Amino acid sequence: MRAGLRQYLILAGLLAASLGLAAGVALGDEADETAPATGHFKVTDPSNLDAATASRIYDEMVADMVAAYALSQDPNAARYRSWQRYNTAPYRATEHGDRYLNNYANPEGAAYGKFEQAGVMPEGAVIAKDSFSVLKNGRSFAGPLFLMEKLTPGASPETRDWRYTMIMPDGSLWGATGGDNAEKVAFCAACHNAVEPDALFLLPEAYRTGP
Repeated sequence: MRAGLRQYLILAGLLAASLGLAAGVALGDEADETAPATGHFKVTDPSNLDAATASRIYDEMVADMVAAYALSQDPNAARYRSWQRYNTAPYRATEHGDRYLNNYANPEGAAYGKFEQAGVMPEGAVIAKDSFSVLKNGRSFAGPLFLMEKLTPGASPETRDWRYTMIMPDGSLWGATGGDNAEKVAFCAACHNAVEPDALFLLPEAYRTGP
């Protein structure tokens, strides 16, 4: 298959998913992406997967997920899979709408692997969380890519110097702190600001990689 055609098919398929259940449907039968965002869209009727099943589904989906995220032109979206992953298997996160997440950090963010002892992350640290949804009927959908990038100290006091970016599963930008549609990701900072260390939601202990 020619690269251009493959890219088109990935975009078309994931766009359809993002407009439906992949966007996290807690708004009725359809996701209203024009509505003000006050939190993560919640997946309706999510499945409760064991680690092996969640890993298998992720492995089957991830190449197309990354290709679609990369359409955003955000450099971190194209390279986050080369970073260290800090979870042993995808885990279901209520804080992200009952999606299954994977947590990656770039080399500057390696202290993330210290979890509760991570301290204040340095400038340039990036945390990436890709996501997918699985329903009880067995259907699976790519979800958004969530990015946190630590800025220069004092650059964004209201977000504790984190830039939040949310990329939809069709590669479109939902919003970015200090950039396009910043109001749509304001809830990210509102939620993360309440946790420690350094506004980081940590992995469930059962899914953490070893030291």
